[in-house]
Amino acid sequence: MKHGAERMLMPSPSIQQFVDAVKKTVFANKRWIPPPGKGSLYVKPLLLGTGPILGLAPAPEYTFVVYASPVRNYFKSPLNLYIDEEFVRASPGGAGGVKSITNYAPVLKAIARAKERGFSDVLYLDAMNRKYLEEVSSCNIFIVKGNHISTPSTNGTILAGVTRKSILEFARDQGYQVEERAIPVDDVVDADEVFCTGTAVGVAPVGSITHQDRRIEFKTEGNLVCKELYSTLVGLQTGRIEDKKGWTVEIH
Repeated sequence: MKHGAERMLMPSPSIQQFVDAVKKTVFANKRWIPPPGKGSLYVKPLLLGTGPILGLAPAPEYTFVVYASPVRNYFKSPLNLYIDEEFVRASPGGAGGVKSITNYAPVLKAIARAKERGFSDVLYLDAMNRKYLEEVSSCNIFIVKGNHISTPSTNGTILAGVTRKSILEFARDQGYQVEERAIPVDDVVDADEVFCTGTAVGVAPVGSITHQDRRIEFKTEGNLVCKELYSTLVGLQTGRIEDKKGWTVEIH
């Protein structure tokens, strides 16, 4: 939030204010936490410009709010992604690397068109060359080849997601060769496995990617790297695995 607030010229809460607000919101809504495996309590912190202003300028007043809602598992089956070369999610010099509404409203038409064609979501390419993978509408993308895991580098047009960061660290801990790099779209042809990460989606396998009327399919059953990494993530979140990283916070 601090990174995004700086980009949008908004004041941000301190780390302590942020953590306290999230803890109070979760505690107040603990009765809405779904049973294990049935979903999760989705927590959404927001920073809103609420002061009176009509001109193009920073608001004179802001409101920090945290809301929570029980949600089911985001995707029940593997994702089938469509690469739409007409639309781009973000451009260099813009706000693609910022968690703001500017990253979501522009992709709604592309998502709607993809879903009309039977796809789960859109996988976007870079705006300059239309040849490198960027990310999906609301989650990051990873490709697996042997012991190597690659994901597009965060260069200002891609969100540096918290789940993305966690999975990268788990993968390194478990001995995978991890690389953040520019990934040509042609690299998906030889991938053993593709998956997405995000706060809502968690870690979701990709069943297929369609590009220029060519459908490339990936394995989604058996011993999957994404399932192994997701199991580690959920294990740490639920206390089944000892948290040696200091990521979890007890709420009482």
